[in-house]
Amino acid sequence: MKKLLSLIVVLCLINTTLEAQKSPKVNLKKLDQYFAKMVKDWDVPSATIGIVKDGELVFSGSYGVKEIGKNDKPDVNTNYAIASNSKAFTSAILGMLVDEGKLKWDDKVKDYLPYFEVYDPWVSANVTIRDLLSHRVGLGTFSGDVIWYKSDLSSEEIVKRVKYLPKAYDFRAGYGYSNVMYITAGEVIRAVTGKSWAENVKERIFNPLGMDRTLTNPNKLEEIGNYAMPHGRENDENILIDWVNWEEIGALGGVISNVNDISKWMILNLNHGVFKNDTLFSKTTRNMVWQPHNNRNVDLTKKNNFNTHFNAYALGWGISDYRGNLRVGHTGGYDGMITAITMIPDKNLGIVVLTNGMKSPIMAATYYGLDQFLGVESVDWSAKMLENRNKGDQKDTRVSDRKLKRVINTKPSIALNDYVGSYKSDIYGNIIVSISGEDLKLDFEHSPDLSATLKHWHYDVFEIKWDKKHAWFNFGTVKFNLDNNLKVLGIDFDVPNDDIFFEELKPYRVK
Repeated sequence: MKKLLSLIVVLCLINTTLEAQKSPKVNLKKLDQYFAKMVKDWDVPSATIGIVKDGELVFSGSYGVKEIGKNDKPDVNTNYAIASNSKAFTSAILGMLVDEGKLKWDDKVKDYLPYFEVYDPWVSANVTIRDLLSHRVGLGTFSGDVIWYKSDLSSEEIVKRVKYLPKAYDFRAGYGYSNVMYITAGEVIRAVTGKSWAENVKERIFNPLGMDRTLTNPNKLEEIGNYAMPHGRENDENILIDWVNWEEIGALGGVISNVNDISKWMILNLNHGVFKNDTLFSKTTRNMVWQPHNNRNVDLTKKNNFNTHFNAYALGWGISDYRGNLRVGHTGGYDGMITAITMIPDKNLGIVVLTNGMKSPIMAATYYGLDQFLGVESVDWSAKMLENRNKGDQKDTRVSDRKLKRVINTKPSIALNDYVGSYKSDIYGNIIVSISGEDLKLDFEHSPDLSATLKHWHYDVFEIKWDKKHAWFNFGTVKFNLDNNLKVLGIDFDVPNDDIFFEELKPYRVK
């Protein structure tokens, strides 16, 4: 009997020790102070951060201002665009449709969208829904984003233009982060349900979870109030820019939300599809969207910061191991807003970081917050990552290099009026060059917000002076291509940036 009691005492002590290891005591005041300093150091206008643990929002912090030049501060209900964090909502909706027997993960996309085509007829016929969601169709990262960016094209019209995009790697033999394939997934949802992606996400997720302030259309922000303004960055300073409506292509990134509502989304996912006894999606779907479907390289010959051994894209989520635990998450980049959602399912732990600037400490906040709740020795991620970011910015000399190569005192080969005309891009549509005073004017048929004035740069190259400020790019040029008889044949774009690839347009003169 004594031996049995002793054994019970030992087991209790072990269990108590394990529980202590699982749930370290976190100094929330110190965490709050760290985040406040981080936001100031990074010079991001504002950030709101939420941490869920064991089914509850246990920490929230709001820092900075919603808009530069004003004093209005954010809070737990302040809305930000979460951009590509929306992709997990898209895969969840498709998982619900699988649960309902309305489709299968390996159904061919063409069975639902007969007009769907990519770079190769055989590939077009064999792309599955699972392929769309795991970035393995064969398109390059961000390829085709110039089609939908700030355009009025419908999702169907965008998908119909995808066939003109080049192959970056063989089908299912690489990784290329493809927003246009998520637009395609949104159209599959429409074809199956008869409702838009926006209608589905509201009915199937927002309403059941009580995400009452979450939107898909920024035009409704004024109605509900309490939202952050997006900011670009120019000359190492924040600049105010406009909201952009992504609802039509929302399947790739259309959710606008806040810490309070996103905490409910994380709790749902950490509880494997169940929220307050309401099952939104099955355990089978949970396993499918959190399984690796497209592996990414990890250098196993070198140590890394988090003892990571695998890194993969699942369906709408990125997954890896983080300090011995499964990590599930995603980031999002919207014009003037950068965000991150990260979960450690084994610890029933999740963190959301929402910011409204392009120089954003989303992962510094994420890593530091996770480390505190995991009870592991951490580093000053903010200081470390800020130093790396600043070094990276200094090394990016793409714009300055181009400016140094300008040849002054040159003239165009032909009269300005000879450049005027309509130029067609197969992947986009018409681009119009006209005369405006003593300069040329550039207009995009489907994207009025991309209009610009063209100022002579050198020879037959003109600098693009955008009429509006943009988040992802600033400086750029166009080169008019002439034949041997000085007849304009087409245009080459050179707009150095990492996200919107104007060089894919390749417009040729048609009029």
